[in-house]
Amino acid sequence: MSPRIDATAPGADILFADDEPAMREMVADMLHAAGFRVRLAPDGVSALLAVRQRRPDLIILDNRMGRPTGFEVCEQLKSDPALEFVPVLLLTAQGDPENRVLGFQHGADDFLAKPFEPRELVARCRALLRQARRGLDRNPTSGLPGGEALRREFDRRSERGEPFCLCYLDLDYFKPFNDYFGFVVADQAIRDAGHAVLQASSGGGFAGHVGGDDFVLFSDPPAARARVQEAQRIFDACLARIVPPDVRARGWYEAEDRDGRVREIPLTRISAAIVYV
Repeated sequence: MSPRIDATAPGADILFADDEPAMREMVADMLHAAGFRVRLAPDGVSALLAVRQRRPDLIILDNRMGRPTGFEVCEQLKSDPALEFVPVLLLTAQGDPENRVLGFQHGADDFLAKPFEPRELVARCRALLRQARRGLDRNPTSGLPGGEALRREFDRRSERGEPFCLCYLDLDYFKPFNDYFGFVVADQAIRDAGHAVLQASSGGGFAGHVGGDDFVLFSDPPAARARVQEAQRIFDACLARIVPPDVRARGWYEAEDRDGRVREIPLTRISAAIVYV
């Protein structure tokens, strides 16, 4: 019989890192039985590499697995703007309150003491996944928050009573780009745009994805223009990797416009409007 998929987290992708093979196998069996997809890492270095190759929905780290420790891996993850919203569950020794305090200081979202019951592990994973989804309302393509999360961020900044900027960014000429280069390239361009906006938001900004090719970036006023320019620079560099070199060098390609006439279409690019609030 195939494992039942939990309706609150269907097919969620979990990465588990532990230096003990028996523990990795046991936890993998528990999570597979609950309907999760599981990837395993034997140490912290492998875990960091696996996370950056494909971002999971949840990360479980053993606290004591050599160097880097679970704490150190967690700290690196939470300091990365592209990964800071991924929930982290740390496995700790029984009755170790000092390590729990230290873990929270490093950004951990929850703890589970060894030994543990399979049902408790699964329940904590489901709770963290529900919490992450409610809190972020992520766009499935870019992984950026949208909808309710953007409204909350706007309200939070407004309630502080300090001026801020709402930067609205979108991709110019994206429809002909999609039609000409195809879905796979266009989808990667959306992911790259999300990455660019997210990187530009580090250090006090907030990046979101309204939908389609529309993004927003909250910023303090002095840094707003520089953040937009950084997003444009990063996206331009990413674009160079997904379009043919000759097209990238020219900056345009020949395709039909909306009226069916063949003309030179500029490559898609990020344009922005900055609103001072």
